[in-house]
Amino acid sequence: MKALVLNCTLKPSPESSSTEALSRVLMRQWSEDGIENELLRLADYDIKPGVKSDMGEGDDWPVIREKISGSDILVIATPTWLGQMSSIAKRALERLDAVLSETDEQGRTWAMGKVAGVVVTGNEDGAHHIVATVLQPLVDIGFTAPGQAWTYWHLGPGPGPDYTDTEQGHDYSDRVGRNAARNLAWVARALAAAPPPAQETGS
Repeated sequence: MKALVLNCTLKPSPESSSTEALSRVLMRQWSEDGIENELLRLADYDIKPGVKSDMGEGDDWPVIREKISGSDILVIATPTWLGQMSSIAKRALERLDAVLSETDEQGRTWAMGKVAGVVVTGNEDGAHHIVATVLQPLVDIGFTAPGQAWTYWHLGPGPGPDYTDTEQGHDYSDRVGRNAARNLAWVARALAAAPPPAQETGS
C-alpha cells in the first residue's frame, strides 16, 4: 500500500505549512500501519494550466501524475481562502480531468480501485463545502471516497492563529485525521482484493 498527500498550500518550501502539519497526522498513522507514504508540496512545482496529462515543455505535472497513479491512497490537502479550496488544489483537480480519457481495454480509468480523502485547514468556515467540492471530481474520475475520510481544522470566521500556532482544536482534528487514515487504508485494501468491474462504453 502507498499513500500520497498533495499539499496544496500557497506557500513554497521551506515556509511553515499548517496544512502539511495536519496532513502529517495521517501520515504518522499510515507509517504505524506499515503503509508507505509521501507528501508533495505542489507550490514547489511548475504545474501548467490545462486539462491534459502533459502540457509540454516545463510542465511538472507528469511527474506528479505518475506518483498519483502509483499510489493506492490520494489525499488532497488544502488551506481555506475566501471560503474556498486553494487555487493550487483547483489546478490539481483540473489536471486530473485527463484521467477520464485514460481508460484500459475494459473502459476503466486508472483511478478506479484507488481511494481519496481530504484535509482542510484555515481560519474561515467552509470546510465541509471544500470536502464536498474536492471529492466530487475525484469520484467522477474513478476514485472511491470512503466514509469519514477527511479531517479539518479551523477556529471559525475571521483572522486568527494557524494550526501550527495553537493547540486549540487539535484533539478533534488529529483524532478525526487518524480515523481518516485508517478508513482510507481499510477501503484501499478491500478494493485491492476486488478489482473494479468492466465499464460499459459508448458514444
